[in-house]
Amino acid sequence: MATFLYKLGRLAFRRRWYVALTWVLLLVLAGAGAATASKATDNFSIPGTEAQRAFDLLEKRMPDMKADAATARIVFKAPGGQKITDPGNKAAVDKVVGALGGPQVAAVADPFAGDGVSKNGDIAYASVTYKVKANELTDDTRDKLKAAPDAGRDAGLTVETGGSALQAMPEGGSTEIIGIAISAVVLLITFGSLVAAGLPLLTAIIGVGIGVSSIAAVASALDLGNNTATLATMIGLAVGIDYALFIVSRYRAEIAEGREREDAAGRAVGTAGSAVVFAGLTVVIALAGLAVVNIPMLTKMGVAAAFTVAIAVLIALTLIPALLGFAGRKVLARKVRKAEGTDVSAEQKPNMGTRWARLVLRRPVVVLLAGVLGLGAIAVPAGSLMLGLPDEGSQPQSTTQRKAYDLLSEGFGPGFNGPLMLVVDAAHSKDHQAAAESVVNTVKGLDDVAVVTPAHFNEAGDTAIITVVPKSKPSGSETEDLVHAIRDKGRAAGSEAGAEVLVTGTTAVNIDVSQKLNDALLPYLALVVGLAFLLLMVVFRSVLVPLKAALGFLLSVVAALGAVVAVFQWGWLGGLFGVEETGPIMSMMPIFMVGVVFGLAMDYEVFLVTRMREAYVHGERPGEAVVTGFRHGARVVTAAAVIMISVFAGFIGSSEPMIKMIGFGLAIAVFFDAFVVRMAIVPAVLALLGRSAWWLPGWLAKALPNVDVEGEGLQKSLKAPAAESDEDREPVRV
Repeated sequence: MATFLYKLGRLAFRRRWYVALTWVLLLVLAGAGAATASKATDNFSIPGTEAQRAFDLLEKRMPDMKADAATARIVFKAPGGQKITDPGNKAAVDKVVGALGGPQVAAVADPFAGDGVSKNGDIAYASVTYKVKANELTDDTRDKLKAAPDAGRDAGLTVETGGSALQAMPEGGSTEIIGIAISAVVLLITFGSLVAAGLPLLTAIIGVGIGVSSIAAVASALDLGNNTATLATMIGLAVGIDYALFIVSRYRAEIAEGREREDAAGRAVGTAGSAVVFAGLTVVIALAGLAVVNIPMLTKMGVAAAFTVAIAVLIALTLIPALLGFAGRKVLARKVRKAEGTDVSAEQKPNMGTRWARLVLRRPVVVLLAGVLGLGAIAVPAGSLMLGLPDEGSQPQSTTQRKAYDLLSEGFGPGFNGPLMLVVDAAHSKDHQAAAESVVNTVKGLDDVAVVTPAHFNEAGDTAIITVVPKSKPSGSETEDLVHAIRDKGRAAGSEAGAEVLVTGTTAVNIDVSQKLNDALLPYLALVVGLAFLLLMVVFRSVLVPLKAALGFLLSVVAALGAVVAVFQWGWLGGLFGVEETGPIMSMMPIFMVGVVFGLAMDYEVFLVTRMREAYVHGERPGEAVVTGFRHGARVVTAAAVIMISVFAGFIGSSEPMIKMIGFGLAIAVFFDAFVVRMAIVPAVLALLGRSAWWLPGWLAKALPNVDVEGEGLQKSLKAPAAESDEDREPVRV
């Protein structure tokens, strides 16, 4: 592989105009596709769950109901001491309700014509049902919904709005720009050259532009969600900058050794590029592996992000050497450009990486225990992990959705915000009405039930809907227990009458999603870690090094989950990270972090340990190889980790709780993995293992393909006479 990539790097360097124009053309085509594409539909389904089977049944038996259509609730509260039914207040409510009509509105429920007024008479709500899904609402419809409450507020009422109709694209925070700015500063400090610092940023932006634009172009056809592009941007920027950073750094090192620029570009792509390929493969495996969870939204997010990572790898292997050809000697630091020859004195002086590696080699047991115990202590909160999906109760208290949620809880009870929908399939029952009544009577006798509505049948009379309002809030454990109780006792009651009972609704969907994710976590972990373990065995030709890498990853991801629980569930330092409301951790967070963090963690394992393996293969003793790896790689790996942390941390400023939590979780996980696991625990373990670290059974060595990541075969071929005389090489102008 190293030889092939060496030739690819030289080809891209020589044909730089063609390579650069090709990538620019791809960016233009992707942008044009995104500009002309229709809006994504953002369908959400969870195959194999009871809640989804209920929705599918409703779509078949009650197609006019549109269970997935957008809804909204306008909540009114009268001034202190007044009733919402007072003539003046009632007139204000009627004025607001009258302004809610529109071509996309299916129905508006008058609060005074039904049960829309609280028992004490000071709070009321009007329900709005739309003909389309939330993401299909037009701007005019949304604007009308947002403007309608003004008439009630002008009359002195408190009016707030909730519901899925208010869902919008998540807003990014200004910290995203700050994250990129920090990355630029780190690159400038690392390289000492504005041109060298700009190359990784430029190529990462081009890669993300192509990836995200391509996602937008096919979003409608593939039903990609709103968060898909955000995730692809987050990961694409991070890996794009890092992959380019490693190749540019290796190129400068080759130049410092006196190579011609074209040869240096080829060697950089042949060596560092090999590490980029395998690091990118681990990320792609981890992201694409999310398909095993069988939640389409999660699968599409993972595949889209994996596509962006693949683009980042291709750009690093082709566009970076092409741009290095344009940059000339400006890619070198100013002091190097001013020097007449190569200044090797700086290499003779031990740098920070060398000094740190020698310190670890002197005290490996102390460093190992400190790292493991430290991360273990941070991981303790993970034992209190509570999973759930965010609802309007988790929104910041300043939002109208949260205020509407609180007003409904005050007037109608906490469970009113998360009603359960029971679907009774009585098609095979002799008495449809009796079957539904049996279910209603059974559910009324369960704990934590506040209200059970009478059964509402479809026109055929074979399917009924029953609404159950719990006493507890939607995210409470009592509500989850109630769902399980209904599915046990309610199903038994329906079965006796020849009917099937299914529980659905937003609350039931959240419970089913959490359970599905929990059930898939171990199989997913086994799949991803197993495939990556085999891949790393091929890369390092070792058994213990991949095993150490996997165990180190598990330690860092559990510690990161502990930090997430401490901040987002317990509220520790919540104000520092803009967490206004604590609550359960998003259900998909553990499995998502396992996938993404594993792929990113292997980046640093591959980049750092590959250089150690290279030194060991070329004859150095195990301890010397560790020092060599840190001397050449520690500064670059540190810069890459700081950049990745900055990019991820930039998304903490997002208005979307899911993106905020993912940004924090990935940033802290990269910090733990890069600076504690890879920089401390890894060299300590390698020091203790010695030559055993690179042990590989003979039969396995014969079975595994030799991909030559460390470039041993490349070095031999370049020393051959044929490599010294390259008549086809074009002259290079510096």
